[in-house]
This record gives sequence, C-alpha cells and structure tokens, in this order.
Amino acid sequence: MGRATPVLLVLLSLGFFFVTYNLITTIVHYRAVGSGKQTVSTRETPSLIDPVIQMPLYARKAKKERLLFHVALTATDAPYSKWQCRIMYYWYKKKKDLPGSEMGKFTRILHSGSPDNLIDEIPTFVVDPLPKGLDQGYVVLNRPWAFVQWLEKATIDEEYILMAEPDHIFLNPLSNLAHHEFPAAFPFFYIKPTENEHIIRKFFPEESGPVSNVDPIGNSPVIIKKDLLEKISPTWMNVSLRMKNDAETDKTFGWVLEMYAYAVASALHGVQHILWKDFMLQPPWDLETRKKFILHYTYGCDYNMKGELTYGKIGEWRFDKRSHLTGPPPKNISLPPPGVPESVVTLVKMVNEATANLPNWETT
Repeated sequence: MGRATPVLLVLLSLGFFFVTYNLITTIVHYRAVGSGKQTVSTRETPSLIDPVIQMPLYARKAKKERLLFHVALTATDAPYSKWQCRIMYYWYKKKKDLPGSEMGKFTRILHSGSPDNLIDEIPTFVVDPLPKGLDQGYVVLNRPWAFVQWLEKATIDEEYILMAEPDHIFLNPLSNLAHHEFPAAFPFFYIKPTENEHIIRKFFPEESGPVSNVDPIGNSPVIIKKDLLEKISPTWMNVSLRMKNDAETDKTFGWVLEMYAYAVASALHGVQHILWKDFMLQPPWDLETRKKFILHYTYGCDYNMKGELTYGKIGEWRFDKRSHLTGPPPKNISLPPPGVPESVVTLVKMVNEATANLPNWETT
C-alpha cells in the first residue's frame, strides 16, 4: 500500500468523527426513550401549555381525533360543598363546547350516601361514605373510596377522566393534556416526596424504585385513562387509610395526606405523570390567568385598600371560601381595590357571574 495523502487522512478523520458523534447521539436518544422521559421542545408544544417534564417522544405527534375526558369531582352534601359545586358546574357548561375543548360529560360523585337537592341541577352519582369513624374526621379520605365505587358501578363513555374539585373554575376550554399511559397532572410545590423519603418508604419500598418516581402531585387536577384509574384507585384508598393510621405520617402530611397517597399509589403501579404548570393557578400567589386552564381558589385572598396582600391577617378586603362554611357567599361581591392581581379580580368576577345566573342562590 502506498502512503496516505494528507487529504485522505483529513477525510478519514472527519468520517470517524461523524460516525462517533452519530453513535453517541443515538445512544443518548434511546436511553431517553427507554426511561419514558423527554424534554419537550417549544417548537413542538402548543403555546398555551407549559409542560415541566416527561413528554414521551411518540406523544409529540399532532392528535387527529378528539380525546374526550369525563369531568368528575367528589363532593359532600354540606352547604360549603354545594355552592362551590354549583359555580364549578356553571363554568364547565360555559367552556365545554368552545373551540379547543375536549371536555366530555360531567359527574358529581356525591359520597354522602343519599341524594340531595342538587341532583336535578348537576349530574350526580351517589356513593357510600366510608364506614362511620374510619375517616377520623378527615373527610377527603372518602375521595378514593368514592372513585372506587363510581368506577365499578357507573357507565362512563369517555376513555379519559379529569379528577376535579368543587373549588375549581374553568378559565379556558380544556383539551386532553394526557398522552396514552402518561396522565397529566399539576405539580404542587408543597408535595415533596424526596424530602420525606423516610415516610414515603413506609408505603413505597425500595424494591419499587427510587423515591423520585413518586410525582409531586395530588389526585386533582389529573387527566388519566379510565383503565389506569381503575387500577390505581383501590391502592390509593388503601394507602390513604394506612397513612392516616400511621401517627408519624398523619402528623407530617396533615391535610395533604390523601394527595401523597395518590402520588404513592400511582408510582406503585408504575404510572408517571406529565407535569403541566399551566394546568392550574392558585390566587393570590399566582398573579395572572393568561394561558391557564383552571383557577383553584383554595387560599384566602386578603388585601388592604392600597391593594397590598396581608396574607395571614384578615384584610380590609377579602375573599376566602372558608368564610362561607354554612351557606353561599352573597351575590355581587365587591371587586378588590386597585393594585390587586388580575387573578384575584378574575376570581371575583367569575364568582359574581355564576351567582347572578344561578337560580335560588341564597338557598343553596
């Protein structure tokens, strides 16, 4: 063989470089696919939604058919629950048939054991509460048991289900954010499985995988395939009861115990969620409603007349759902003072519109 020319050596070097580069890229790509997680490119993501993590590659394809989801919320027959359900259902009907919506039918899963005066206004499925004393005064412990019964007994046409709550208001028509075996969920900043590993390991043993497999979510809002929820719900119920009966867990998790239970139950079944920051906002901490889908008014909104937040102290102007435990809020609530965030103003306007149009509001 003759001596290789400098040009040939350069060409060979370049060839080896590109082969090596492509090989490394391919390995990285397939490792990502094998883990079921991918970062979503902004070019491939609708501008209305902001996924945090875990969009599988095959899910990036544009959907050709509508994938309707059934809207389901659990509730009691207490006045506090009733007026919230009426507002929630009012806005569901307003947004359901708008462009971009994949919202299907609606069910209020009433876990009080008997019908109430809203069954002719809101589609309702009555289920039994837990046996007396089993919830230990923690009423949301009835939620997973309610879903177990509903999924077993009801006829549900849609393939997907949105688990919602009475204090949710639909801001925009909601599309199906889930993708096949990957449900969609909202990440809560206060659900921290990795920071509570000692407790999580009581219910999620090491052989089940790393604690990071437990998503920082609750059961709501979640859009999930019906067959997945049928598998998860009994486990969710059992984990909830076990957590409540464990003194350390009960003390540590408190009012979010049932949320942790859903996150653990999902991980036990190998289910991981696509986390969407824009799925929901929570005033007064989230300031704008733009690009968001659900407004969750779980926190009190307290301001002085300068428009300054006085959280932890009753403000000169306030809206707090807990101020209306025994009956509905009045119609035509005064708007907050200038300077208050747009999210709080929107909340009051939407509550006022609903109460102005719902019949017999004062007797809810």
